[in-house]
Amino acid sequence: MAAPVLPDAPAADWNRPIPPAPGPVRFARYAFGPNQLGYCGPDEAGELFAQATVGRELPRLRELAAQFEGAYPYLALIARCAGIPDPLDARVVAAYWLGGPLLDRVTPRALGDNLEERFRPRLTGGDGWRWLGGKPEQGAVPNHAFHVLDVFPRVGLMRTGATDGALKVMDACRIRWGRILERDGDSLVVSAVPLEAIDGRLRLGAPRIERIRGWLDGAGFVEDAVVGDVVAIHWDWACERLDARRLAALRDATAHELELANRTI
Repeated sequence: MAAPVLPDAPAADWNRPIPPAPGPVRFARYAFGPNQLGYCGPDEAGELFAQATVGRELPRLRELAAQFEGAYPYLALIARCAGIPDPLDARVVAAYWLGGPLLDRVTPRALGDNLEERFRPRLTGGDGWRWLGGKPEQGAVPNHAFHVLDVFPRVGLMRTGATDGALKVMDACRIRWGRILERDGDSLVVSAVPLEAIDGRLRLGAPRIERIRGWLDGAGFVEDAVVGDVVAIHWDWACERLDARRLAALRDATAHELELANRTI
């Protein structure tokens, strides 16, 4: 499934280097959005934000990351299968949030065992486990798109278990991309591609204008972003600037998971 193109906008320099961020910092920048809403992770949103922006105390970030009951087990699985000692290695973090070839190291058996241990006890009735348990053999990989589009509709948000307004939640929770049209104070106006359900199937719709959060009291995760740049968005927060390679990985991962989710929706 080809992702819709974004509308024309002032061209940014896609060759501008993206300031490197250690894996724990990069994880926190993506994890902050749902954490501040109380959906997953420790009740430490203020500290998570501070450490992901100005603090960058890596040992403390590691402690906080390990408390994300949804994401951290996937990171540990990816790292173990890839032979990487650190679940918060920057390569592992990127693979989980955006996708990429590192996920191919995770075998269907390894992912299936992980899912069975974590989620089968929560799917005691109906066909939920039969559908979810078969996903690894169908090509599922342990990235965030899989969790949002295939796991969430069956088990709900990690902390609350709620599945109300599933489509709206899936669209906000998946990592999506948006091109910056303007900055307005601490907000960014972006053209982003939404998730739709048409005739019972999920797909990406036409780009629409959204207002997202880029900064809080002048601190944020995309300090170098300018009009024309594309940013990754989680809930209503801009997480990082995307270059062409990172955007391609995210779009490919999203398209792959949409096709997989639609088999059993």
